[in-house]
Amino acid sequence: MSGPAGEAGSVVARSVAVGALVLAAVLAALLLLGNGGDNTYRLRFETAGQLVPGNEVRIGGRPVGSVESIELTDDNQAEVEVSVAEPITEGTTAVIRSTSLSGIANRYVSLAPAPGGEELSNDAVLTGTETTTPVDLDQLFDTFRPKTRRALRSFIQGFAATYAGNGAAANETYEFLNPALVGTERLLKQLNRDRRALSEFITEGDQALGALADRRDDLSALVVNTNEALGAIASQNDALDRSLVALPPTLRQANTTFVNLRTALDDLDPLVETSLSATKNLASFLSDLRPVVRESVPVFTDLNQIVKKKGNANDLLDILTDLPTTQKKAKNNVPRVINGIDEFQPVLEFARPYFPDLLGFATKFGQATAYYDANGHYARVAPAGANAFSYDSGTEELDPIYQLDPFPQFSFYSSTPGASGVFLRCPGAATQAIAGSNPFLDDGNLGSDDCDPSDVPIGSP
Repeated sequence: MSGPAGEAGSVVARSVAVGALVLAAVLAALLLLGNGGDNTYRLRFETAGQLVPGNEVRIGGRPVGSVESIELTDDNQAEVEVSVAEPITEGTTAVIRSTSLSGIANRYVSLAPAPGGEELSNDAVLTGTETTTPVDLDQLFDTFRPKTRRALRSFIQGFAATYAGNGAAANETYEFLNPALVGTERLLKQLNRDRRALSEFITEGDQALGALADRRDDLSALVVNTNEALGAIASQNDALDRSLVALPPTLRQANTTFVNLRTALDDLDPLVETSLSATKNLASFLSDLRPVVRESVPVFTDLNQIVKKKGNANDLLDILTDLPTTQKKAKNNVPRVINGIDEFQPVLEFARPYFPDLLGFATKFGQATAYYDANGHYARVAPAGANAFSYDSGTEELDPIYQLDPFPQFSFYSSTPGASGVFLRCPGAATQAIAGSNPFLDDGNLGSDDCDPSDVPIGSP
């Protein structure tokens, strides 16, 4: 159809299509961001954590509702009223999370429903035992002592000076960081797959190192003597250079000799066949002798040049002449090496139990830096606090979880007199203790002077 009527019909069709798209967008927004029903609940947090009305409520990362209002209770807690599209069950927990590390009103409420529980009634209250308030970075830094904050500031400034003008090179380096960590993780998984073989390898390695430690005096003497011997060889650098220069002609001559030897052996075959009746055992003897003769001819030809050759510092005899001097120098260095090994042994024994923590950091660090955007890979940090009180339903009061220190999760120091918090923690003590698993005391080799096995996070059994 053409003419004014056709153009009018085309305009009407486009208008209908645009209206349908707008209507679909409005419906999607209502489904994702609307109240979605009359399921209203009140969540009580220690602080509102920079929440504002209109922030999202998510379950498993999916928007299911929004924050309606925020009020202050009589006991100075933040009561957040939320509406969700579907009812939640008993045992549901709520956490205030950040969508990114920067920004102000970039928070949302994450709900974790308990499976199999009964549905909560409308306008039910989730108390402080079911909610967790995040900790802002400035609160975390406020827990540091002034000296520690200054050291951290210097550390960050040092990083800034290091990367100044090197951003492109750093991004190229970080591009290969995650594959390297992933490869390391796969290697460690392969090592951990057969734990019995790995355990036997470590045990036998420990036994081997123990045997070496028992002979450390001999080993130290060997190392020192080897060092002196290599030094003596290095002092004959010119002679070694001349030997290497003469090696290719020697090999070419040896190759010619081997070719001629093969021809000579072929000529000997008629003689061997003629003599076979008289020397029946000679064939097997010559067969065994042939490789020896083939290998010995060039060796004995060159042996004379190796043992004694005209000139100075160019043969084996000259090297043997220098050996007494080498031995005297080695004798003076043996005690130093022994002392070095003895002083390093306690350091190695103390560091060995902490290797699982170090390897655990290496295996998990790759996951932390796996995120990336247009600027490259980055590590996401989302610090979160822990409740310092528990609700007593009998007395309807909040009881301190830890009596000696009201905020142990923010303290770098233990409340026990004479102890120093995480700086005396045993291996594996960074998480709640499990009997027979952690803290790791290395079968009693780590004593109270090395670490404090009682210094574990709150909530340990």
